[in-house]
Amino acid sequence: MEKGKILIIDDHVQILNSLRILLKDDYETIDTIKNQNLILEKIQKNSYDIILLDMNFAAGDTSGNEGIFWLRKILTSDPLAVILLITAYGDIELAVRAIKEGATDFITKPWNTGKLLTTLKNAYELRQSKLEVNTLRNKQKQLTEDIGKSFKMHLGSSPAIKKVMDTLNKVSDTDANILIVGENGTGKELFAREIHLKSNQSNDVFIGVDVASLSDTLFESEMFGHVKGAFTDAKEGRPGRFEVANGGTLFLDEIGNLSLNLQAKLLQVIQNREVTRVGSVKSIPVDIRLICATNKPIQKMVYEHTFREDLFYRLNTVQIEIPPLRERSEDIPGLAEFFLEEYTQKYEKPFLKLNSKAIKKLCSYTWPGNIRELKHTIEKAVILCDSHTIKSEDFYLDTQSLPKVEEITSVKLSDVEKKVISKVINQCKGNYTQAARLLDISRTTLYAKLKRYGL
Repeated sequence: MEKGKILIIDDHVQILNSLRILLKDDYETIDTIKNQNLILEKIQKNSYDIILLDMNFAAGDTSGNEGIFWLRKILTSDPLAVILLITAYGDIELAVRAIKEGATDFITKPWNTGKLLTTLKNAYELRQSKLEVNTLRNKQKQLTEDIGKSFKMHLGSSPAIKKVMDTLNKVSDTDANILIVGENGTGKELFAREIHLKSNQSNDVFIGVDVASLSDTLFESEMFGHVKGAFTDAKEGRPGRFEVANGGTLFLDEIGNLSLNLQAKLLQVIQNREVTRVGSVKSIPVDIRLICATNKPIQKMVYEHTFREDLFYRLNTVQIEIPPLRERSEDIPGLAEFFLEEYTQKYEKPFLKLNSKAIKKLCSYTWPGNIRELKHTIEKAVILCDSHTIKSEDFYLDTQSLPKVEEITSVKLSDVEKKVISKVINQCKGNYTQAARLLDISRTTLYAKLKRYGL
């Protein structure tokens, strides 16, 4: 006996009784309704595996309009419902219309018992598959949300980040390929995940791959998959990252590290939207949102012919540049507090606070490792701090020392000052605000000296 629950809706009592007797040995629950106005109440209180629905209730009506009406109502209430429509008229056009509206199948009366039982068995299996897929989809959604939470971060509110977010919001719900550029540690993957969460693919998976960690020999197998026996250790077939990400977002980090040979293979997959597993000749279509990232000067690499121009333009429909932390020092206090909350919870030190001098010290540092360095700095301070307050001296940052100046060839103060200012500006990569902080002068003074020395 199937464990399924069946609901039969028909205005003829003899039909209801006949089906109940026919199916009672095969299904554990068989409910019947003669009055169609009770349908919604019934399905809202019970979950049915199969619903048998009469197409025509009014005497003499053969249009099927009532059946279509209730079909829509039921599917609105339960989108996973498996509905078999019943009519005394084998109207092909009506059957096609019903299937288009969402019916699973169509049977006529009088029915063939064997065919009816087979149709019901198939319908029951379909219902179980739908429920299983829905469960897996909900689990995947929850898993994606849980993983996403671990990547949640205070992104910042500086003008530089607002500009990034403005672009991000414009492109998220499109299918455009995105190239994210920026220094190491600026949070490129975080912004990629933010795009995914705001995109049409947000209910599907986000698959991230550090392509720099894949050797040339592993790249094809990892990215495109392989069949059993494709190589010595291929004891079973396995899908690649493109297949796994199908329907969702594929994030390729450090894309600038790919060899020209692998760039050509990646380009082919992106152009054709299909992959071929290693050891196979069968093409598998893939539908993904592609986001790539790099910390390399990729446009310069194109000019130097170390990165394919055609691949660059495929990846770079929209380019988003994440500014380094030194260029958005306004975000440092908020980021510091965010990481402080994270690590005081992790290390069970909820009483810890940052004092104003500590924050000032953080803001005066150039952060060559960007957000990643700031995060590790806060974590280390939380671990080592023995008091209730993290002070400036708890941060081991080389904020006081200026960069080493080349051997002085002149004893003139102006020449020394010019060299020091030039060196600091180079270290700060042109960020005059940061340079002024390091030099312990105002920006106005710095601008005056730049003009004076022709820098």
